[in-house]
Amino acid sequence: MSVHPSLSTIRAGALALAGLLTVTAMPATARDGHNGAIIGGLAAGVVGGMVGSAIVNGANNPPPPPPPEYRPRRVLVEDEPETVIVRERRGPICHYERRKVWLDDENFTFKRVQVCE
Repeated sequence: MSVHPSLSTIRAGALALAGLLTVTAMPATARDGHNGAIIGGLAAGVVGGMVGSAIVNGANNPPPPPPPEYRPRRVLVEDEPETVIVRERRGPICHYERRKVWLDDENFTFKRVQVCE
């Protein structure tokens, strides 16, 4: 019988937590002060974090769904091809470009210029 790794981690964390609770439940003497409570709280936080992360990380995600099967689409083929009409251009195609124009040897500016093909 194989044990899932996260289950063994959870069991180890639960054992450590039970031992910690047993130790911290013992009565403290007057000379102990608050050190036992601080150390017990710190240890409880560490063990609780280990148990919580083991629970979260141990959860198995379901496997991804299988990819859809490839099925080619049906294409309707007609006997006669469609008539394609090609029209000639009516005139030149024009657009605007931004070009650098030099004013002198050091200074320049940009102007919009219409360019036709």
